[in-house]
Amino acid sequence: MDVILFGPPGAGKGTQAKLLVETLAIPQISTGDMMRAERASGSALGKKFDEYMNQGLLVPDDLVLELFAQRLRRPDAAEGAIFDGFPRTVPQAEALDAKLGELGRRVDRVIVLEVPLDLIIERVTGRRVCLSCGQTYHVRYSPPPPSGECSSCGANDVVQRADDTEEKVRTRDAGYHRETLPILAHYEPTGVVAKIDGVGTIEEITARVLGALQRS
Repeated sequence: MDVILFGPPGAGKGTQAKLLVETLAIPQISTGDMMRAERASGSALGKKFDEYMNQGLLVPDDLVLELFAQRLRRPDAAEGAIFDGFPRTVPQAEALDAKLGELGRRVDRVIVLEVPLDLIIERVTGRRVCLSCGQTYHVRYSPPPPSGECSSCGANDVVQRADDTEEKVRTRDAGYHRETLPILAHYEPTGVVAKIDGVGTIEEITARVLGALQRS
């Protein structure tokens, strides 16, 4: 099964994708995670991502597709994947359809997480991340240890990412409405779009997502 988790930046797509990996036994393909790893590696491609992401701008399609194509060719994605943060534009959606078509597959479900912007701002600006292991915290809901050391790996690398400011959130949200939201019009005629209330506990949202997948 190939599933797109869709919604504005900060809607909780990454959290839900990780929970669905075990249930569906297919990998999460997160361009955001892959981009950050590529940036951390210092590769030429990662430096190109830096130029855009540091400004809160969408990365051009050709760069995203280059990274995405590499991931989709791996054996663990042979039976399907959970696409988190991809596609971000209509041309990317068309490219995804073409790539899946080459593999005899198609997008089976587009799950839309609907969350108000003010709640997204609260979620994102309160997020803290361990740069050493990737453990995520939130200053309100799951604060990091007072010592500043990561409870998962013990490193003293828990920080607020440069991308996680209100200004950057608003910039990304504007880009989402301008560039990404039109993707729904691309997929709605096929009957695969399901809109989900993205407000509530993680468990409540997961139950709604699974219910939508069962109706596919």
